Amino acid sequence: MNSSGLKLAYFCAVMNAMIMGFSFLFTKIALDFAGPMDTLTFRFAASFAAMSIPVLLGRVRLNYRGKKLYKVLLLAILYPLVFFTLQSYGLQHATSSEGGILFAFTPVLTMLLAFLFLKETTALLQKLSICLSVSGVLFIFIMKGGGIDWSNMTGIVLLFLSCLAVAGYNVLARRLLKSFSPAEITYVMLGIAFLSFLAMSLAGHTATGTLDQLFSPLASGTFIVSILYLGILSTLITALSSNYALSRIEASKMSVFSNLSTIVSIAAGALLLGEEVSIYHIIGSALIIAGVMGTNLLGKKSERRVSNRAKTG
Repeated sequence: MNSSGLKLAYFCAVMNAMIMGFSFLFTKIALDFAGPMDTLTFRFAASFAAMSIPVLLGRVRLNYRGKKLYKVLLLAILYPLVFFTLQSYGLQHATSSEGGILFAFTPVLTMLLAFLFLKETTALLQKLSICLSVSGVLFIFIMKGGGIDWSNMTGIVLLFLSCLAVAGYNVLARRLLKSFSPAEITYVMLGIAFLSFLAMSLAGHTATGTLDQLFSPLASGTFIVSILYLGILSTLITALSSNYALSRIEASKMSVFSNLSTIVSIAAGALLLGEEVSIYHIIGSALIIAGVMGTNLLGKKSERRVSNRAKTG
């Protein structure tokens, strides 16, 4: 693997976390104007339309001939369909803090699934680094007064399953990227998500007799800006970049970068909403960064030792 491709993969992973860190803020803004299903419909409409333009112009070439497309369909079902659906319903029964705490365990789930299905192995120091990153997120949420209320079992189970869906996506995408390009996988994902959420949104409005209200949020410039951020940056760009990163980096290493979004969310809240940054935010952020660096850098060192032994042996 060439070093430039690997550097670009790590850049994509960090960029993903930064974009996702701001997405929570824009999601909150969008939900002031439209319900969760309508927001998802417009979000994926924007992302699918944005990618369709270069595809139709021939700037992005897709070739599905002779490839097992049903596997990409399964991938699209895991994420974004299952993930967003479970997350939306899960957050109706649980708090956003509980969602953040549970989502922090996604790298651990990814590591386990990657070991089971991809035979990816991680050194002890890498496992400890992943746990260190998770502990940083937990520390921030617990110090904020957040925790898990085990009486909300419905919400907790749904949120846990949503994290499992993301972990499954990371592992399956890693395998499929050997035969599909990142663009080919991304385009199918976005198309299926858009059509599915549109169907659910139309069904919901038809049932309640509010079909005329579907496009009313588009009268707000604030809503449009939020949707463009969520659809183009937080969906299309992150999907392309994460799929590219997964084609170069092991699933367990890639997934731990998601915890960096917690740091970006703190910074976004401080810069844009004037929220206070406390010492526990700084301590938790340091733990997250140390965990992410340890998972990737320590892995490189251990891999070099193995290759050096192989050469001298």
